[in-house]
Amino acid sequence: MSNEQRLRGPLRSSIMTKGVDRATHRSLLYSMGWRQEHLDKPLVAVVNSFNELMPGHIHLNILCQAIKLGIAESGGTPLEFPSIAICDGLATGHKGMRMPMPSREFIADSIEIMITAHAFDAMVLLTNCDKITPGMLMAAARLNIPALLVAGGPMDTGCFRGKRVCYTDLMEAEGQVEQEKMQPEELADFEEVAVWGPGACAMMGTANSMNIMAEALGMAVTDNALTPATSGARMAIARRAGRQIMDLHNRNILPREIMTFAAFQNALAVDMAVGGSTNTCLHLPAIAAEAGLSISLEEFTRAAAQVPHLVLLKPAGRHFPLDFYNAGGVAGLMKELQDYGKVNGECMTVTGRSMGENLAARRILDYDVIRPVKNPLSKTGGLAVLYGSLAPEGSVVKKAAVAPEMLKHSGPARVFEQEETALAAIFGGKVQPGDVVVIRYEGPKGGPGMREQLLPTSAIIGMGLGKSVALVTDGRFSGATQGACVGHVSPEAYLGGPISLVEEGDIISIDIPAGKIDLAVSQDVIERRKKNWRVPDHTALVKGSLLERYRRLVGSAIRGAVYE
Repeated sequence: MSNEQRLRGPLRSSIMTKGVDRATHRSLLYSMGWRQEHLDKPLVAVVNSFNELMPGHIHLNILCQAIKLGIAESGGTPLEFPSIAICDGLATGHKGMRMPMPSREFIADSIEIMITAHAFDAMVLLTNCDKITPGMLMAAARLNIPALLVAGGPMDTGCFRGKRVCYTDLMEAEGQVEQEKMQPEELADFEEVAVWGPGACAMMGTANSMNIMAEALGMAVTDNALTPATSGARMAIARRAGRQIMDLHNRNILPREIMTFAAFQNALAVDMAVGGSTNTCLHLPAIAAEAGLSISLEEFTRAAAQVPHLVLLKPAGRHFPLDFYNAGGVAGLMKELQDYGKVNGECMTVTGRSMGENLAARRILDYDVIRPVKNPLSKTGGLAVLYGSLAPEGSVVKKAAVAPEMLKHSGPARVFEQEETALAAIFGGKVQPGDVVVIRYEGPKGGPGMREQLLPTSAIIGMGLGKSVALVTDGRFSGATQGACVGHVSPEAYLGGPISLVEEGDIISIDIPAGKIDLAVSQDVIERRKKNWRVPDHTALVKGSLLERYRRLVGSAIRGAVYE
């Protein structure tokens, strides 16, 4: 697009700040200390998801001030408003985990409400964790005004008895206490040092996965994803972002020009290379839908076949986000992928330059952390999509976190209607090597809210069953999950999908390399069971409640669990 074509008309905010009939509007703004000189400039929203419940967000206020300084330095008027933000770690294992997925839609909606009601000219989205980042990117694609995203960055690693540790190590330690391999007093000491300070948990969880996706999409400046939360460089990124949003505004570069289908293909390539959270299979399609694009599970399968797995962070590996950053970061990885034709360098980014220009001077600095394409961890990507008689519409698994001996597994089903009963059975020693734990009625509608099954998966690892027990659910998983854990099974149980018809002892076969998951029960038996199937009483909700409304609106996990 030429410079002439990019010449913008009056500021969007002028509908609120200009004209005789806007005297009351100006007066309201004057009452808060602004003057006409400020209102003559672009009004730039800074959406701050700070709260005092999340390590990933506890430090965002100081970053917010740096962003606002950058905006003011570059000729804009920054105006801050908040976003809700849920800590999945605090919500997990109880009814609170029904809320994070609905919160993604509320975050996008609330930003749309504030931006539209107050006629902003541009926005900076300050985020860090699981549903907040995708919710904000959904808003950016929907509103399509100049926007960029700033992450809070990953936290430092903890240290316990001379060993670097993080959140997932602590979860596995709970199982060791149950087996009397660790004393409760030792666990108490571990608790104090495992989650070390401000930032997204130091692993390849959903928080870091989605921040990596934002950088790969071109919606964040270079090194935004992995620059440590407590570093001066993180402050510099925030201030740079404030200046950069003004450049995007002045040049009228819009999110849908950045988040193109080619950009999503870049994100999928990076997702496969890093073995990201399976939640990317929910969030990337949802963001794409807001941009008027369709990213199906087939696109994930195609990317997995074409892009090798090059990075293995905790919990599946031994490296941490800081190691990835020091090894060259997302840009170093993407340059390697671009050199082999697996990343499109022509895509526009929020730097105002193409992705290729951003990557030109970057390279891998440590081949132990970021493997070269010629010597990958695996020739195929870190996520896999499985289909079969148990999941006719599909399911997903983080292949990168599965032990080699569990890539193919067949065993009897141990069926649980909810997470809590499954967790009790695992810790109670009722799940045996060879079993396939089935947790159902945890899907988008059935949960509702598609609770992540982090506690059961961590319990399986902690109880020493990670190389002998699989878990299958219509719910979802945390990025901290490891093991043969198949989620997003669709159709979900609440809709009468095959997972609702599984009975205790049925044989379930999982073949991850072949992309298959099957229930070894004849079609005649399935049809008989289906005639007797009813939605269980425990799924009933209070009419008119938030979750009841969410259940009515939300669609399949296979399409991103968006409102339909």
